Amino acid sequence: MAGGLPSSMLAADSVATAHTVSVTALIAYCLLLALAGELVTHKSRLLRYAEEDRYRLLAMNMSDVISRHRRNGAVEFISPAAEALFGVPASGLAGHGLFDRVHVADRPAFLTAMADAARGEVRSVEFRVRCDGAVKFTDAGMTSFIWIEMRCKPLQQSAGVPLPGHAEVVAVLRDVTERKRHEEALAMARVEAEKADAAKSRFLATMSHELRTPLNAIIGFSEMIVQERELALDAARRIEYARLIHDSGKHLLSVVNGILDMSKMESGNFEIAAEPFEPREAILSCCDLMALKARDGGIDVVISAAEQLPAMVGDQRALKQILLNLLSNAIKFTERGGSVTVSARAEHDNLVLAVSDTGVGIGSADLKRIGDPFFQAGKTYQRRHEGTGLGLSIVKALVGLHKGEMAVESKLDEGTTVSITLPLDLEAPRPRGATVTMLSPPRADKPEFQVKKRA
Repeated sequence: MAGGLPSSMLAADSVATAHTVSVTALIAYCLLLALAGELVTHKSRLLRYAEEDRYRLLAMNMSDVISRHRRNGAVEFISPAAEALFGVPASGLAGHGLFDRVHVADRPAFLTAMADAARGEVRSVEFRVRCDGAVKFTDAGMTSFIWIEMRCKPLQQSAGVPLPGHAEVVAVLRDVTERKRHEEALAMARVEAEKADAAKSRFLATMSHELRTPLNAIIGFSEMIVQERELALDAARRIEYARLIHDSGKHLLSVVNGILDMSKMESGNFEIAAEPFEPREAILSCCDLMALKARDGGIDVVISAAEQLPAMVGDQRALKQILLNLLSNAIKFTERGGSVTVSARAEHDNLVLAVSDTGVGIGSADLKRIGDPFFQAGKTYQRRHEGTGLGLSIVKALVGLHKGEMAVESKLDEGTTVSITLPLDLEAPRPRGATVTMLSPPRADKPEFQVKKRA
């Protein structure tokens, strides 16, 4: 047609026919190519849809949550598993919905991990998220939180090349609340083990002194009495040595009794026997028993108790042991010329008993450990006063067995007040969840109290 080829030898009609056939063949070929291309495109689309369905099915059935975030942490996509994990629809977590549920204290760590992942780093972070479902982790007793572990990395193309600008992050979120509970339980067990080890060391250090001192005195003075002829001991010296042996034996017996009582209480073999008795008589009896010790130390014992204290139904032996331990401690740590006050009154259905002294007091750092076995507050007066550190531990255990409460108030160089609240009727049923309110120690200036001093 362009004249570039030799003239056809065919007739004009044949040339026209050939042209028509050629054009028709070209059109058919183009149609076939277009159809083949459409078929390939359609097949690729079907394969892509199948692959998306497969990934969507995996995301829907995974227990872990898959999410896609912008650089600032806003959620672009989050898998349906988030509804079961957080107790809210996935749509409620879109945008900043997830960030708003992150615990305030953990939000900086969350945003830092997102920013680092957007820059190309692979990060792992743990944080708390508020959950509207079942309570799994209680924060401050008000709101339910669960611990989440999030692993995040920059969003990549299929070839493994990050998207331009690293602007988006893909993350996998997993509930690790149970693991956190186990870690917390292990940490608490470790602390308890360390406390037990420290208590053992403290026990050995204390007992080595409290047992050796009286034993050495007993052995030494008894050997001197045996050799009285060689030493030419007179009657007065023998009596003095015998008294020292007796005092050492009593101290040794008190140490052993304290250890045995504490052991029985911790093992649950110490029983409280309830019986009717007059608490005022028991209080006066204990004060009479400690009067001699107080007089030797130049300390006044002041009794401030109502004349008509109601009768109690409880363990009289336990009450006396509580009061004797409190009086012994108060007298021990009060300097000559000081005083110890015993106060008692009835308040509602309870007996409120308080022992106050004007002694050396207890520092605020040691106050919270008062009542721990073998603990003696303050290194400065541990060396000045003998004792096993079991007195208040026994008191605390006995008060607990008697369904009561103990409170200690103290200031250094001003004195200590130990307040005990015991039910007047140990056998009376107490409402479930009821608590005993600690009452202020009674004052000696009230008219219903009688004050008397014992020299």
